[in-house]
Amino acid sequence: MSVYSMTGYAGVQQSAPQSPAGPESRSTPVQRLGLEIRSVNSRFLDLSLRLPDELRQHEPALRELITRHIKRGKVEVRAAIDAGSASAVTEPSPRLLQRLNAVQDNVRAWLPDATPLSVADVIRLSSTESTQASDPGQDLLPLAERAVTALLEAREREGARLASMLMDRLGQLKQLGLRAVPLVPQLVAAQQARFLERWREAMALTDGTTLPEGAQDRALTEATAFAIRIDVAEELTRLNSHLDEIERLVNKGGEIGKRLDFLIQELHREANTLGSKSATLEMTRISVDMKVLIEQMREQVQNIE
Repeated sequence: MSVYSMTGYAGVQQSAPQSPAGPESRSTPVQRLGLEIRSVNSRFLDLSLRLPDELRQHEPALRELITRHIKRGKVEVRAAIDAGSASAVTEPSPRLLQRLNAVQDNVRAWLPDATPLSVADVIRLSSTESTQASDPGQDLLPLAERAVTALLEAREREGARLASMLMDRLGQLKQLGLRAVPLVPQLVAAQQARFLERWREAMALTDGTTLPEGAQDRALTEATAFAIRIDVAEELTRLNSHLDEIERLVNKGGEIGKRLDFLIQELHREANTLGSKSATLEMTRISVDMKVLIEQMREQVQNIE
């Protein structure tokens, strides 16, 4: 499966001829339906729909369609209807004028004081009759399918870029880990030797007597305990384990964003411990370089679905 980003955009439009109202209509008006979908990162799915009144009845179906394909992200959907030529003046046919005149005569026969139809009234009625048979919502869901497909393609392209970046940072972190591994036994041995040497120097300054065997054992025990405290082998092992799991998830794809976020936190914790235990400049540099790479990964993982 692919890795999907939560960031993407898609915009589609469709021009659909409306159904003719009847033989009175001399032209077939056309209205354009447009749909835009934008998405950014979010912890959960946050869906916002902005539809014109003509499309409100289709909101539940549109919401169900989107949630079926998108699981995370702040998603904003906008739909708009452009009347196009339907907004132009429609010339009424002679047959329609005859009907309107007959209706007017019938009304005024019962209501003599009724106001006669004006030119504006005739144009409005002819325009209304020519468009009332059209339902702009009938094309909304097919158009939404196209928009969602385009959005997923955009999110997949962005996800591929993020996955490539993560794999590059993983490789760099593993190289830093390999540099740190040989330093661990050298660091422990050096600290033990340094601790015993200082202990002997301190005992020699007292009365010049030979260091008692019990004191030597105590010094060795304390030196060993100190060496254990600065031993970072366990942190390096856990760090490599987290790196392997992140690599496995990226190769697997799918909905991996939340698990990656958790693993990045664990990586940061191990790198911090590595730095706090560091007793050499080289190990400190490795820890700092690791934290820089992990922070770069954290920023990008926030965008993965």
